[in-house]
Parts: sequence; structure tokens; C-alpha cells
Amino acid sequence: MSAVFPSIEWLESLKEKLNNDEKYAQVAKKWEGDMLCQLDADDRLEKQMLLYIDLWHGKCREVAIWDEVGEKKPAFILKASYTNFLRVLQGDLDPMQAMLTRKLGVKGNMAVMMRSVPTVLDFVRCASEVTDKAL
Repeated sequence: MSAVFPSIEWLESLKEKLNNDEKYAQVAKKWEGDMLCQLDADDRLEKQMLLYIDLWHGKCREVAIWDEVGEKKPAFILKASYTNFLRVLQGDLDPMQAMLTRKLGVKGNMAVMMRSVPTVLDFVRCASEVTDKAL
């Protein structure tokens, strides 16, 4: 049974995928940074959700659903409507194009993000592969 995006079960599936995917491990071996995905409410998601993902040298160290942004400040905050996040995961919206057109907002060091396009794209590939069900 596959997990529904977004849920803690989906995050755990993503963590397992990232930690067992050889291609991701190779592509992301120099990546250092955690992120918070802020899924804003829309017609498909009743209230905002905050998905925390800690990535380090090709591995996922931690995943969580946060109630609010607290003292821990992630390196990157990705912000979009639930529908736009889902469109990225389903391959209907290119992640880099979404960032450049502000359909996906990014807070953090954009220079690092732009130098790491292969890592970003492979992360999205892994996330897409564990996204079978959605709200």
C-alpha cells in the first residue's frame, strides 16, 4: 500500500527511497542542507502543511511534519500551493521552471540551488517515484 502525499508515511517512504537510491547518493554526494516544503492550502488541501526534510551528502537524515517554523531554521524553504507541489511531483511542472516563474518560491541561497540543478532534479525524481496517491 502506497502512502498519500502529503503525510508522514509519504515522508518516510521518501526517506527510504533517498537512502537506498544509488543514483541519488552519487548525484547528491556534495549536497549539504535541509529544507522545509511549505504546502499552502488550496482547493485540494484544507490547511497549510510544513514538510521538513534533512539532506546531507546523498542521504536523508530526518523527515518530519512541523506545526510551525520554530527555532530550527532550514537552509531552504520551498513555498507553493499544494497543487503546484503536486504538479512538480507528477511531472506536469518542471521544478526549475517553477522556481524561475515563482510558482515555487525559494528562500535560501539561490546560487547553491542553481549550482546543484542535477541534485535538485534527482531529488524530484525520487520524490516522484514514491508519489502514487494524492489528496
